[in-house]
Amino acid sequence: MKKGIHPEMVDCTFKCVCGATFVAKSNKETCNVEVCSECHPYFTGKQNNAKRSTKIEKFKSKYNLNK
Repeated sequence: MKKGIHPEMVDCTFKCVCGATFVAKSNKETCNVEVCSECHPYFTGKQNNAKRSTKIEKFKSKYNLNK
């Protein structure tokens, strides 16, 4: 690596709109984020999954083969 061309890495405090804060390395002192692992639906388990049917289920329902 060349010396003097890379930004200096410091501890950055990330603040989410939900109120959660965490520290990670960055070249900024603070950073504001809209979604974090505390409030994202995928990580919290509150994800709204619509019922997804497979191609086989669609075929069976189309030709009334459901038993």
